[in-house]
Amino acid sequence: MGKDLIKVKKLSKKEFPPNLLEIPDAPEELQIIGELPDYNKYKYLTVVGSRAVTSYGRRVLNHLIEGLRGYPIAVVSGLALGTDALAHKKALELGLPTVAVPGSGLSKEVLYPKSHFSLALEIVRSGGTLLSEFDFKQSAAPWTFPKRNRIMAALADAVLVIEAKEKSGTLITARLATEYNKDLLVVPGDIFSDALKGNLQFLKLGATPVTEPSDILDVLGLDRQIDAQTASLHDLNLPNDELAILNALDEAKSKDELLEASKLPISKFNITFSKLELKGFIKEELGKVFKLL
Repeated sequence: MGKDLIKVKKLSKKEFPPNLLEIPDAPEELQIIGELPDYNKYKYLTVVGSRAVTSYGRRVLNHLIEGLRGYPIAVVSGLALGTDALAHKKALELGLPTVAVPGSGLSKEVLYPKSHFSLALEIVRSGGTLLSEFDFKQSAAPWTFPKRNRIMAALADAVLVIEAKEKSGTLITARLATEYNKDLLVVPGDIFSDALKGNLQFLKLGATPVTEPSDILDVLGLDRQIDAQTASLHDLNLPNDELAILNALDEAKSKDELLEASKLPISKFNITFSKLELKGFIKEELGKVFKLL
């Protein structure tokens, strides 16, 4: 980070966000670059998941966070590979404030992972925040990540688990969320997938299942807006050609399958397909087309 950008401040306990003061092992001091979103204006949503995020996890994360566009929500994550980075990047894309809590100090020399230095820079430049309780030049170590996870859980109004294996660091954050009486939101999925066994454990224990952005909004106590992401197809008053494609996407399909199901001429289909992509209503990924509404 350029010298003009590294303005590291130390926060004493009296300057902590109120949520951090409620946990039994609150840190004595925090180091911060940037400004934390105003707790009186924003709800804090901590997003956690696997470093080895699956294609399902990517789709789910994009779908859920996309639906938070325009709401007073700050996205918190740990700057790590996989889910964390995707959550920060999606928040940046949508103009949502984002708070990164790395498992290291905030010095350029030790910031973990090194490959996410440019992402950290983008977060700060966008008005977001880097936050750590560690010494400025503390390198990441096995013991720093569980300590970091408790900060992420404590900051949150709710914790969203995208994917968690049966034994993973994600589960530490999830367990801490329950200990701190936070709302724990968990994405359901394939019961045979190792990537989601941790999710299933917490769903059995009573975590809130999340399948739509509206589920998150309800837990955070935010009134839903009617917009392109949350309105029904009827409310959007779309042209019949666009409706034909969207109505045919009752499940993910290949483009050829979608063409056949829509019953549109191929030239009309291709034009309409492109319009829906530009509007952000559909997305083609790994040979399949998904509806994002």
